[in-house]
Amino acid sequence: MSRPGGDSSDEALAAAANAGDRGALEVLLARHLDRVHAICRRVTGHPEDALDATQEALIAVTRGLQRYDGRSRFTTWLYRVATNAALDELRRRKRRPEPAELSDDRAVGGAVGGGVESVVAARLDVDAALARLSPEFRAAVVLRDLCDLDYAEIAEVLDVPIGTVRSRIARGRAAIADQLREPNAPPERPTR
Repeated sequence: MSRPGGDSSDEALAAAANAGDRGALEVLLARHLDRVHAICRRVTGHPEDALDATQEALIAVTRGLQRYDGRSRFTTWLYRVATNAALDELRRRKRRPEPAELSDDRAVGGAVGGGVESVVAARLDVDAALARLSPEFRAAVVLRDLCDLDYAEIAEVLDVPIGTVRSRIARGRAAIADQLREPNAPPERPTR
């Protein structure tokens, strides 16, 4: 399967888009739309908020592309824009009134068995666990585990020191693991 834009690098497409090539901009946005939406969905934890954040991120990329200076990979800059859009959407959500939530009878960690149902249930459990994390931990975990960025890239995207990135990822993953553990399972003991 070929990528939109053929063999053109993201950086070359960004330069062409900055020079006024609308087709290059469209290829660049189409190439990364799914990843931007995935970041926004995981960071916001809500489908409608993710769509709003995705739209805001793509608008921000279009309007702010001239600020991309090429010192880092284009995707690093793009993920920063997407993460910021998702975090902004979370802040906007806090200011809106929340409807009362319906009870969820499905227990976390209920993905026992095989088949598509268990895979879907496991993914829903992970999404629910991610949604319970603070936005700072959630963003770090999503950028590492979904986008496969290294610690230095995440530090650049989040504008925090690498040590903070390591801490947020470790604490976020630990919180997710605690939430996904069977309710009656004993807590894990550290090994030496």
